[in-house]
Amino acid sequence: MSDLVSIERAEGGVLTVSSLTIAEGAGVQHKNVLELIGSSLADLEEFGQVAFQTRPRLAGQHGGGNVRVALLNEQQSTLLMTYQRNTSQVRAFKLALVKAFFEMAKQLQAKPLSGAELMAQALIEAHSTMASYRARVEELEPLAKSWEKLAAATGDYSVRDAAQVLCRDGGVQVGQNRLFRHLREAQRPWLDSNSRPYQWAVDAGLVAEKISSFKFHRTNGEEQLATPQVRITAKGLQRLHRDLSPSRELLPV
Repeated sequence: MSDLVSIERAEGGVLTVSSLTIAEGAGVQHKNVLELIGSSLADLEEFGQVAFQTRPRLAGQHGGGNVRVALLNEQQSTLLMTYQRNTSQVRAFKLALVKAFFEMAKQLQAKPLSGAELMAQALIEAHSTMASYRARVEELEPLAKSWEKLAAATGDYSVRDAAQVLCRDGGVQVGQNRLFRHLREAQRPWLDSNSRPYQWAVDAGLVAEKISSFKFHRTNGEEQLATPQVRITAKGLQRLHRDLSPSRELLPV
């Protein structure tokens, strides 16, 4: 059956199989295959962008005019087949599909690419990399500008307010309790077990203490000032954003 599976070679030498071939091999309607691809697109594009083409219908195919066809690479088509109902025909086609990709890859390894094909493949890969990089930069640029303004700001924040700023403007999912825990349990803690700042963090300008004027009476009747409040500086917010951000590898150190 693998001889009946048509593997195509897309630009850049990528091996693909069309949604028409999948529909025919699995014994399902092509529109159902396209619907499955559409509902699973996010999963499929973990292995690269899914390409679509408009092709003329072949003689004998239902309907007239053109048909929209998806082109899936080896990983995408294999994943899609796992989402199909596992009939005997589908199982046989899965086996044929794997064999067809393997046989085509073996044939291509025996036949080196021409200079023009190598150049085209390099250009396509470079274009894809640059497009991905530009999209990521556009996504992070507003965030970077927001944090540049914050870095130049003065003043400080309570731990609760700092957590809200990190959530609202920094894209970091953190609340007051989790932030306190991070400050006490970081690789180099900022606070001790009583939530009082270590001197190194104060000297580095990351935290400050606000002396409270509130007094309370101890059980022996003596008056005592409340514990100073920990405050996070703008510089401390910058450091916390760097350490807690899910995109920390793309943020400035």
